[in-house]
Amino acid sequence: MSKKIITYKLENSVLTITIDDGKRNVVSPNMLKQFNLALDEAVNQNAVVIITGTGDIFSAGFDLKILKSGLFNALSMVSGGFKLAHRLLSFPTPVIIACNGHAMAMGAFILLSGDYRIGVQGDYNITTNEVAIGLVMPKAAIEINRQRLSPVHFNRATMLAEYYSPANAVESGFMDRIVPYEELMQEARNKAEDYLKLDLKAHYHTKLRARKNNLKIIKRGIFTDYFSLIWMGIKRALGM
Repeated sequence: MSKKIITYKLENSVLTITIDDGKRNVVSPNMLKQFNLALDEAVNQNAVVIITGTGDIFSAGFDLKILKSGLFNALSMVSGGFKLAHRLLSFPTPVIIACNGHAMAMGAFILLSGDYRIGVQGDYNITTNEVAIGLVMPKAAIEINRQRLSPVHFNRATMLAEYYSPANAVESGFMDRIVPYEELMQEARNKAEDYLKLDLKAHYHTKLRARKNNLKIIKRGIFTDYFSLIWMGIKRALGM
């Protein structure tokens, strides 16, 4: 039986998704499957979505054990993670990220895929740190950064793996607002109630129109990244 990582609660047309694996809220195949099922429910209910984590961690990114467990497992997880980001960026209803703490690598890309992102005050890091750990950043990841971060911070976050804090998260483009920890979920719910007053069909079609080019590039990037990872695995196996 799969461990329960994603829970969700529907209340007044707002579906709150909580990531909780008991540790670092890593992105794994099991987590992705559960996450997508929760989003399916939001679609069925035409609900505004709030996504949050637990404790002081939103998500620490991909499960490194699975990345090291074999090429097929890594490919499935990485492509699944960026397909999730693409789904969030093109989701039919507003998506609010209630970032409760550390958001690293794929966790930061999920953060950047929300329509409105609220963070908390505190001592935690936000980073897309692939370059720092010896990875060439995937094309899909680069485009997710590009479409939300300010130009100067896009370069610093993408190419220099800079760490950000709540103090400069709004300026850089990682967040839209910072609030005290105890106010996070109430602020997210307030925003969700505001967004329920929108014409949700108009929201959806405007979102697709505004993000059309980025979504195409991200989708193409997921495809090319998949085969790039295969080629890297082949070269490693051959000692090239």
